[in-house]
Amino acid sequence: MRQPFFSALTFLFAIYCSPTYADLSLTLNEEEMAKANAMYQQYCSLCHGKDRAGYKADNAPSLKSHSMLSTAYPQLLFDSIAWGRVNSAMDGYSRDMGGPFSDSDIILLIRWLAQKESITPVELTQTSISGDALKGKALYASNCASCHGDKGQGVTAPAIADQLFLSSATDSYIKHAIVNGRDDTPMQSFKNQLEDDEINDLVAYLRSQASGWKKKPIELAQWPSADEYVLNPKGQDPTFNLREGRYVPAHEVVRALEDKKKFIVLDTRPGSAWQRIHIPGAVPMPYYRDKSKIADNLPNDGTWIVAYCACPHAASDSVINHLRSLGYKNTAVIDEGILKWIEMGLPVIAGKDKVVGLEDKDG
Repeated sequence: MRQPFFSALTFLFAIYCSPTYADLSLTLNEEEMAKANAMYQQYCSLCHGKDRAGYKADNAPSLKSHSMLSTAYPQLLFDSIAWGRVNSAMDGYSRDMGGPFSDSDIILLIRWLAQKESITPVELTQTSISGDALKGKALYASNCASCHGDKGQGVTAPAIADQLFLSSATDSYIKHAIVNGRDDTPMQSFKNQLEDDEINDLVAYLRSQASGWKKKPIELAQWPSADEYVLNPKGQDPTFNLREGRYVPAHEVVRALEDKKKFIVLDTRPGSAWQRIHIPGAVPMPYYRDKSKIADNLPNDGTWIVAYCACPHAASDSVINHLRSLGYKNTAVIDEGILKWIEMGLPVIAGKDKVVGLEDKDG
C-alpha cells in the first residue's frame, strides 16, 4: 500500500475511528461498498447527483473529481461531511451536530468515494505560503468572484470564505486547486493564466479571510412531540397565493405566523441544521428520512403544511412531492428558502430557544 495513504489515513483513524473500521486498507468488500452506496444515495445524491457528478442542487460540487478527492482525502472530506459548511446549504451530518452519521459511517463513506474513483491520495505540505493579500484581493475579484462570489459566499461554485473550509484546508491544498483546477467541474487550471507569485498572493488573500473555527459539538435540543406539530391548532386556516401551484412567498408565511394561523412548518434540511437555526415552530423532517415515516403524525385533514430547505427547493420539493403522492392537498414550499429568509431579517430560532432578527441573526 502506498505510504502517503497510510500516513494520512492513520492520523484520521487515530482521532476519529471506531474499531469497526480498524483496517487501513483502501479496499472495501462488497457488503461495505453496498452499504456506503446506499448511504450516499439516501443522504447525498439529492444535491451531488446519483452518479456523484455534482450540481444537481445548490451547485453542490462533483464528488468524482480526482484532483479534489486526492487532496481532500481524508481529513478535509471528513470535516466537511461531519461539520458542514457555514453559511451554505451543506450542513453537518455528524451525530454530534444532530445529524444521522456516526464517525465510522463518515469514514466508510469517504473510503467509498476514494475507492469508486481509484484515487491516489496526494501528500500536501503543511507549510504556509507567503504572498501579498492586498494584491490577491484584486486577483480574486478579476478571476474568482464571478463563480465563488464577491465575498467568497459561492454563486455557481462552492463557498470558499467558509470558516470550516479555511480552517481545514492547508495553503498547499488551496494552491493545488488553483494551479491544477478541478476535473469534472467548471473549475479551470490557472497555471497558464497566473504567475506563481500571483497564485501565492491569491492564497494569501483567501487565508486572510479566516477568522478561526473550532470543532465544537452543539447542545442538542429535543425534537418537537407530535402534539406540537400543528401551530395554533384553534386558529383559522391561512390563505396562501402559490406560484406554480407550489411555492409560497416568505412574507405570506410570516404573516400567517404573526396572525396565529393554523398550519404546520416542516424543516426538511438535515437534523443538524434544525438544531442550529430554524423558523419558529418548525418540525424537523429531514429529506433523507425513510419515506414510510415522513407522514407519521402529520394530519391529512386539510391542515396546511409548508416546507422549507436551504437550496431553496430541492429537499423541500422532495418531501412535499411525497406528501402529495399520499393525498395531502394543502402543501407548499417556501419559495425563498431559509438562507434568504434569514437575509430578509425574518424571525428564526437560534439554538434551543432564542428568537433572533436581522440584527443578531448569528447569535
